[in-house]
Amino acid sequence: MIYITIMAAPEFDLLIINGCVYDGLGHLGVEVDLAVKRDRIALLSKGIATARAGTVIDARGMAVAPGFIDPHSHTDIELLVNPRAESKIRQGVTTEIAGNCGYTVFPLSQLNYEERQRYCDEQYGVPLIWRDLEGFFSELESKGIAVNYATFMGHGTLRSAVFGTQDRPPTPAEMSAMKALIRENMQMGALGLSTGLIYVPGCFADRQELISLCRETAVYGGIYSTHMRNESDYLVEAVEEAITIAQEAHISLQISHLKLAYPRNWSKIHWVLSRISEVNAQGLEILADRYPYTASSTVLSSFMPPWIQQGTTSEYLARLTDPANEEKIRNYVQIQEEKVGSWDNVFISSVLRKDNEHLAGKSIRRAARDAGKEPYIFIRDLLISEEDQVWMINFSLNEDNFKRIILHPLVIIGSDGWARAPYGPLGKDKPHPRSYGTFPRMLGRYVREEGIMSMERAIEKMTSLTARKFGLYGRGIIKEGNFADLVVFAPEQIIDRSTWTDPHQYPEGIPYVIVNGIPVIYEGEHTDAFPGRILRKSQTVVL
Repeated sequence: MIYITIMAAPEFDLLIINGCVYDGLGHLGVEVDLAVKRDRIALLSKGIATARAGTVIDARGMAVAPGFIDPHSHTDIELLVNPRAESKIRQGVTTEIAGNCGYTVFPLSQLNYEERQRYCDEQYGVPLIWRDLEGFFSELESKGIAVNYATFMGHGTLRSAVFGTQDRPPTPAEMSAMKALIRENMQMGALGLSTGLIYVPGCFADRQELISLCRETAVYGGIYSTHMRNESDYLVEAVEEAITIAQEAHISLQISHLKLAYPRNWSKIHWVLSRISEVNAQGLEILADRYPYTASSTVLSSFMPPWIQQGTTSEYLARLTDPANEEKIRNYVQIQEEKVGSWDNVFISSVLRKDNEHLAGKSIRRAARDAGKEPYIFIRDLLISEEDQVWMINFSLNEDNFKRIILHPLVIIGSDGWARAPYGPLGKDKPHPRSYGTFPRMLGRYVREEGIMSMERAIEKMTSLTARKFGLYGRGIIKEGNFADLVVFAPEQIIDRSTWTDPHQYPEGIPYVIVNGIPVIYEGEHTDAFPGRILRKSQTVVL
């Protein structure tokens, strides 16, 4: 007689055993095993038999947390260039919330399509074969992505699609067109509306325009996320404007990368934090996000007066080279220099032209000196040479202020970065280290080394608080039935390695990252799995 043994299929797809599980709600970690079936957390219990799972991760000595959610990302085209999302997934980020600061890759009309296409060609060689949010989502879904992805719609992009980058209010017809695009994008799954009010064309919008557009967004339960109009000398006024817009539009408010730039403004910290607490107590839904660094990063053209940046890039550069404008522009740039204190505090991080790549990582002062030019002329000539595609890093923030900000109960942790990689098109230049190091830096430096907050509180600021704010149902909390977005890290080893001079370095101490039940980082290596999903607003509800 022949006996045939039939092996039962594993009850679970993945087990994580012997780890200290942090649920994401601010509770102390507990030693409990975690079982995953398909894309969900199926069981939390002690002593789950390992024979019942296809894959077993022994997390002894390690922490198990919900996958980190980045509330302030600028990743978009980068996922088409490299869907592995290397610099984010290796930090433990399982969900990117993009489209911040007023810029998105949709909606595109003939007014803004050609310039956007030119930039994508020059920077990445990626064709723009979409015009709206659904088209972009379809591209991401067809390629496959390693992380979950949600996005705002950008007010600046919206404005430029309807009537370009002109310094004027919209006509009634143009306002109607913008509202129609908001309705379309919200129905396609956008999380809300973001603004970049220091950038062209967002800076040309008045308060009433923003209130009107936010009211349209609020109809769909959207959020208003704002890079405020000022983060330095007029910070108080900018905070009040953001609050007023949210209150009058009856919309939830997210303040982007809350900071106080330049020493003369650092003392405003108490007022800012007190005001946020006050309006929250009065009933306004408000959070802010912040990255754990004392330098910001943005386009070099932010040192230029907005009035010359209207219209196309060629029109902007023509104004920049017009001798009749030089005195006014020079005076404006001089004011910016007085704010930064010294051009030694501003570094070039990114350029497009190969013959300018040697400038990445140099301060404005050093680069100007090497070129034999005064700083103003150097900046002007570089913007012309690069057709405005220059990024900088600006050391203008205060460490003590950062700590006070991040400890505030209404502040969550976000990177303000992109998905990068140390290789290929995403490995060029010297970007801000936040794209590689935000979350492990918070846990390694500020939790373990400096002890400014507990592990459980930091994890809460990276997970459930963010998920609840953005309506990411079933994510950000470890409990049975929720999506299996998980990060396993070593509390005693986790740390960022990305630096100002050598930014393209992965962090340490994060051996496992799971997205929708699938390991994307396994024993420290990328598995080339792409289980990430598009998270549309229409599919989300508040926790």
